[in-house]
Amino acid sequence: MKHEPFTIAIAAALLLMPCVVFGTASTSDDRIALSADALSLTGTHGGGGGSVGWLHNFDADSLVGVAVEHQVIANAHWTFGSLSGSLTRGSGNARYGINAEAHEGAGNDGPRSFHYSTEAVGVVATYFHRFTAQLEDRKFAIKEIHGNLPKLALSYLWTPHILTSVSYAYSVDGNLGTRLTSVRIDRYGSKMSFLAGVAFGQASPIIFGTLSDRLVVLAPSHQLKEGYVGVTKPLAPLRSELTLVADYQDLSGSKRATVTLNYIFHVGSAGTAR
Repeated sequence: MKHEPFTIAIAAALLLMPCVVFGTASTSDDRIALSADALSLTGTHGGGGGSVGWLHNFDADSLVGVAVEHQVIANAHWTFGSLSGSLTRGSGNARYGINAEAHEGAGNDGPRSFHYSTEAVGVVATYFHRFTAQLEDRKFAIKEIHGNLPKLALSYLWTPHILTSVSYAYSVDGNLGTRLTSVRIDRYGSKMSFLAGVAFGQASPIIFGTLSDRLVVLAPSHQLKEGYVGVTKPLAPLRSELTLVADYQDLSGSKRATVTLNYIFHVGSAGTAR
């Protein structure tokens, strides 16, 4: 399967982001992101993994990140690198943005090795500081699974502390066989923030796994039911924040429970002028 047009679009978007902001005075911010997870999966001894990444804000509206991640489930293991970026422009009651990401790597499932590749490009629009619409297309090429999964997401900020979101993803080509509906609510606070969500629909196990960058097994599409909750605690004296997320997924009787811990901390001096 050829990836050239999609890859070129992502590369152009990522390269354009820093070039645009370099033309104006801005402040920058650097963060290191660390992540670790442990999971149980029906019929296996489970698994886990971790990642380390660097996030750089050229200003409040532009971000580039790089990361590397390793995951293990049962007899499968894989490692991949990630490159991501986002750029937002506009003011007042209308703001528009573009985001892009690419995850490339390889792994082994026991009898053979495989290539791991997911790429995405999205556009987002926010109106009146409350309503946000996002359209994204994500491309998969993992083992024999391949195809595109477009997604439409709508969010509304009811108060400065309450955000609700709904999204729908439907595969349009390849052999993904995926149709997913998701609903999420976020509660923001100065001392602690909370999130909770559900997802349901039809999903291939590989897609069901890679929506959070984790691979399960290759099998026909099944019905997915998922629920998750999370909490984020700012650690102001350390210029950092800690997030804990618990996720439960039932894919036609194959059940997976995952606990993920993320720690992000700022490095250098805040608000360094460029």
